[in-house]
Amino acid sequence: MQATWHNRGDGIFTFDIRANAFCHQMVRSLVGTFVDIGVGKRPSSDMMTLIRSGDRAEASQLAPPQGLCLVEVGYPDAGITP
Repeated sequence: MQATWHNRGDGIFTFDIRANAFCHQMVRSLVGTFVDIGVGKRPSSDMMTLIRSGDRAEASQLAPPQGLCLVEVGYPDAGITP
């Protein structure tokens, strides 16, 4: 998994993530937890602990779906890339 935050200015941030698979609501769970870390509700060390555990029970509340959008999908093993 590769993930990067970008500060676009004026309080606008984008989160780019690439992975070979995603679980249901995985990105919303990650974003919700990152936001809590960013505002000081959780220590930054929580993120790696959560990812390594594979258990979202201790993750933060899901980020709302508004503002989150799927940009592209690729299947490199099938020769289909954006």
